[in-house]
Amino acid sequence: MDRTDRIDSSLIALRRIIRTTELFGREIRQATGVTPAQFRVLQIISEHGFATAKAISLRMQVSQGTVTSLVDKLVRDGLALREKSREDRRQIHITLTDAGRETLADAPDPLQQRFVRKFSALNDWEQAMLVASLERVAAMLDAEDLDASPVLATGEIRPAGAP
Repeated sequence: MDRTDRIDSSLIALRRIIRTTELFGREIRQATGVTPAQFRVLQIISEHGFATAKAISLRMQVSQGTVTSLVDKLVRDGLALREKSREDRRQIHITLTDAGRETLADAPDPLQQRFVRKFSALNDWEQAMLVASLERVAAMLDAEDLDASPVLATGEIRPAGAP
């Protein structure tokens, strides 16, 4: 394979990744009515039955303002609730409603979960090589300083119109 073929193959692989992410985003929105980022918030909440905005923010590596916007939309849509903690009344716990749990149950297999499952099955050296290669690609695209969370979605994480 010559240099031009490798360049084309690399660009095709990148396009496939972007396209798969876009198609999954559309599929999850059609099946559940939520964005991939909102879906991830629902998953994080369901892991322990509740979560705080700070905990979600740390897990998703986005600002608390972004989490607040995402949770506001989930609350408006009846998928989540905000409740004062019984232990510490200053803390607000975000919980799922029955509709939120149904949304998780009815969703297609998340693209991110497929990746995690297959990535976890790789040997340590393969994981390290893949991470290094992906970080190198991000640097080649001058994207290493972009604000990004571990959510496989294209576009902004914040809902449209959010501050």
